[in-house]
Amino acid sequence: MDGVAHLSEHSTGPSTEPAAASAAASAPDFTTVYRAHFAYVITALRRLGARDADLPDLAHDVFVVVHRKLAAFDHERPLKPWLFGIAYRTMLDRKRRHASFRESLHDDVGEHAASATPAPDALLAAREAHALVLRALGALSDEQRAVFVMHELEGMTMPEIAMAIGAPLNTLYSRLRLARDAFATTVRALAAPPRARAGGTP
Repeated sequence: MDGVAHLSEHSTGPSTEPAAASAAASAPDFTTVYRAHFAYVITALRRLGARDADLPDLAHDVFVVVHRKLAAFDHERPLKPWLFGIAYRTMLDRKRRHASFRESLHDDVGEHAASATPAPDALLAAREAHALVLRALGALSDEQRAVFVMHELEGMTMPEIAMAIGAPLNTLYSRLRLARDAFATTVRALAAPPRARAGGTP
């Protein structure tokens, strides 16, 4: 927490103190952010292709960055796009540093399962649909996957995404269009009957 405390030592003058005090009072501290958003960061990392075995280390790396930058974060902005952007850059950094790092898709349907046990056929259908989405996401590039997940699954606006990952809006719209096309093509291919995928006749 020393970094956060250190930033608070530098005051620009008496005229800014009331605003600074108000901002400090309304800004969440690191522990609050960690407890409230740890599960969200894990979900974001999974959707970005992280293996379950890598999740603890990746989440740790994400929150190290959060701790370092939280004091300078504009708390008028929504927090989740900022966290997702950090998770995205953390994933890219891990892949660059570890050439053997590979995306592995995992079915985490049970993580958010209802307390009542669903009917077996409904559970099977949900697992198959979830696996299909993850496999289709796996066909996208890192850049396409990030914007697709943030916009289509997280419901973020394109300006929020641009601010979170530091890319121009036009570039992001292009990535989103390509991602949607590739995602739809992959889903159609995976959902086709086996004989159709093999080029046979029904």
